[in-house]
Amino acid sequence: MFAKNDLKAMSRKELEKLLNDVKKALASAVARDQREAKRAATKAAAEFGFSLNEISETASPAPKKSKVKSKAAKKPSKPVFANPEDKNQTWTGKGRQPNWYRAQVEAGTAPDKMRIVSS
Repeated sequence: MFAKNDLKAMSRKELEKLLNDVKKALASAVARDQREAKRAATKAAAEFGFSLNEISETASPAPKKSKVKSKAAKKPSKPVFANPEDKNQTWTGKGRQPNWYRAQVEAGTAPDKMRIVSS
């Protein structure tokens, strides 16, 4: 093997050639390992009475399509309170109190007086 000092003493061209040789050797080693793994897998499948092609076809079935649940549109809440001065201004009683509601309460109007009576 190469020592660090050996690498430091080499020229750029020598290092590039060494790098290419290492890349080729690595590719060869990967291909060899793949062949050996395929041989071992074929042998293991044969022990169970299958060919490697039979197993690889069933090993990854097509993923099931999941149904996308569509969310139903939320129905707007019915208004519960109405402004006594302007009946077009309403409030459901949920969330932040509107300015007109707060102003009416501060002025002394009871919330029950602003409640919309459903018929």
